[in-house]
Amino acid sequence: MHSFPGSDPGRFLVRSNRPLLLLLLFITLLLIGMPDAFAHAVAEGDKGYIQEITGVNLIAFMYLGAKHMVTGYDHLLFLLGVIFFLYRMQHIAIYVSLFAVGHSVTMLLGVYFNIGINSYIIDAIIGLSVVYKALDNLGAYQRWFGFQPNTKAATLIFGLFHGFGLSSKIIEYDISPDGLVPNLFAFNVGVEMGQLIALAMILIAMSFWRKTDGFFRHAYTANVAMMGAGFLLIGYQLTGYFIA
Repeated sequence: MHSFPGSDPGRFLVRSNRPLLLLLLFITLLLIGMPDAFAHAVAEGDKGYIQEITGVNLIAFMYLGAKHMVTGYDHLLFLLGVIFFLYRMQHIAIYVSLFAVGHSVTMLLGVYFNIGINSYIIDAIIGLSVVYKALDNLGAYQRWFGFQPNTKAATLIFGLFHGFGLSSKIIEYDISPDGLVPNLFAFNVGVEMGQLIALAMILIAMSFWRKTDGFFRHAYTANVAMMGAGFLLIGYQLTGYFIA
């Protein structure tokens, strides 16, 4: 007969599955935090501030960029998917750098050249990136099609779409052209800082979870939950597009 340490099997099960429960709670809170609308956007107070200020405001835009990334649940879900099965720091650095290059290029060029994409459509594509990465982690493409897509290329390409998501939000708020370029670079620096903060928190949680015996057993459930979150994001965006 299988025995559990201690006198309370239920308590042991909860303790052994705690990292998975925390991850699922994280995904649930992200979904609950999806606003009053269908896309994460700059908060109303920040929106008003962006529209009112003129000139070079590096610290303010760095803060706004970091805040946008740390609270950007779609970016965080994709980032979680990207590093889910990466163990070596050099591999994590390569993939995160590809993602950063992708969204930096399209964010900067998109705003500077006023290349806007409908925010609902671009956010639906970002939701699709979460679904894509979850399926990739589940090995679906090898089973379905018999080949493995280039994961580095996919990370860069979806990074480009994530950047257009950022640029589309900024364009909507019609920020002042006075100091635009340095403010954009400051915003992007803030985005990267926010990404590093979020990445550090994700890696800390993942490092504890990977040390448990149940990591591989529950990885499937976690990626299915992540895929479901991606589909919900797509549904929210497309619903917003058709009723807007």
